[in-house]
Amino acid sequence: MDTVLLLTLGAVVLLLAFSAFFAGSETALTAVSPGKMHQLEIDGSRAAARVNRLVGNRERLIGALLLGNTFVNILASSLATSVLEHRYGHNAVVIVAAAMTAIVLIFAEVLPKTLAIARTDNFALIVARPVAIVVSVLGPIVGTVQAIVWLMLHLFGIRGENKGIVADEVHDEIRGTVYLRHQQGSVERESRDMISGVLDLRELTVADVMTHRKKMTSVDIGLPADDIVRAVLASRRSRVPVWRDEPENIIGVLRTKSIIRAAMGNAGAFKGLDMASLLSPPWFVPETMGVEELLDAFRERRSHFALVVDEYGVIMGVVTREDILDEVFGRIPDDHQSRPQVTARQQPDGSYLVEGTTPIRDLNREMDWNLPDEEATTVAGLVIHEARTIPEVGQRFAFYGYKFEVMRRQRNQITVIRVVVPETAKEKAAAAAGK
Repeated sequence: MDTVLLLTLGAVVLLLAFSAFFAGSETALTAVSPGKMHQLEIDGSRAAARVNRLVGNRERLIGALLLGNTFVNILASSLATSVLEHRYGHNAVVIVAAAMTAIVLIFAEVLPKTLAIARTDNFALIVARPVAIVVSVLGPIVGTVQAIVWLMLHLFGIRGENKGIVADEVHDEIRGTVYLRHQQGSVERESRDMISGVLDLRELTVADVMTHRKKMTSVDIGLPADDIVRAVLASRRSRVPVWRDEPENIIGVLRTKSIIRAAMGNAGAFKGLDMASLLSPPWFVPETMGVEELLDAFRERRSHFALVVDEYGVIMGVVTREDILDEVFGRIPDDHQSRPQVTARQQPDGSYLVEGTTPIRDLNREMDWNLPDEEATTVAGLVIHEARTIPEVGQRFAFYGYKFEVMRRQRNQITVIRVVVPETAKEKAAAAAGK
């Protein structure tokens, strides 16, 4: 009897070791870094390649590990009960249930999973080969179980078309990881903003990044050549739209280097130059065009300047390649600016004065605020959208945790808004200003 008892206890211990292996492997392989494993595979790691193959079919992997873990736990409990039943009778069930619960919880669940969390990538690389064997052996059983599960779910109207990881989920996972690392101090704010800017490109349209026509510089082709040159140089732009008769009638784009080339070949410098002959054909894009699509079009056309029109063909502004880069890297001050432009000016009472035309995305990026930009591009547009009217000077509003007061208005345009931010946003803004 003692020999049987020892053999049974040895089998229980072995089964509990298998249980710990299954539990730790599940935690490590589901929490492993896909990016790091992908890079290790590129560098020639066979273990990383196994990890990637296992994680590639996550449902099969988890099913095999759960099946193995459940089987060994039940078998270990059954063996312990069968041996102790001869000594303790019916009380053996209660004793084994209490003892096995404590043992499994500590040694087969918490301990291996804690180790797997502490050494996730290394743990995953070590267990990849044996787990691959387990998955291949239990694969047919897991497939049958999955079929039964989905059949039962179908009875409740739940379909499995979206079982895979879609692009939106991947983007959200990357964004969430970056913001979490920023809060933990391992990712700088500038790096966080750049990564977030790249992820946001697929969601933005041309209207979100363009320079509005109210800020757009354009010249009249009917002016004398000297006046056109002065206007182009004063704009500090490499390309300037040119119109005839009325500003809406854009006939071409004048490039600074074209003027310089023409002037160098003209004895009278700028006098007598035929400016119309220097124009490049204008390229018009709709304001609803996606930024990623625009970027591809810039590459295809070997250009980085376009005029933006609405659905009626009315000029709404201009968009350049630099506007897209600003979305990723933030706005870089021009060399003629004495200091960087400040998006919001803080007042003695802690509030901020913001120009109505300030893009919400720029404000959020610089001040670490979280104002929504889905329905409006500028701060004034956000206030108008929420107020459902064009507010008068002095009117106050509160939404999204912020308070807004219209300070200045020119005709139907809100030019200056006072913003009172919530306490959490104040702390973030102070930290951003400190940088």
